[in-house]
Amino acid sequence: MMNVSLAQQSRHNEECSAVVNRGILVQSSFNTVCAIEYMKSHNVDPKVIERVLLHPDQRREVTH
Repeated sequence: MMNVSLAQQSRHNEECSAVVNRGILVQSSFNTVCAIEYMKSHNVDPKVIERVLLHPDQRREVTH
């Protein structure tokens, strides 16, 4: 049962990571307000939104 929970958490983290990455692209293509609204509409934590959009030096490194 523990593995199912870990798999669900991993999937959620991957989905959130994808939304955040798209939000960063929205910011670079359009503007910060659009990126904020995009991430808010996908329920990204406001602290994460602030960190990744306003403090790019604090972003996690992209893993492939």
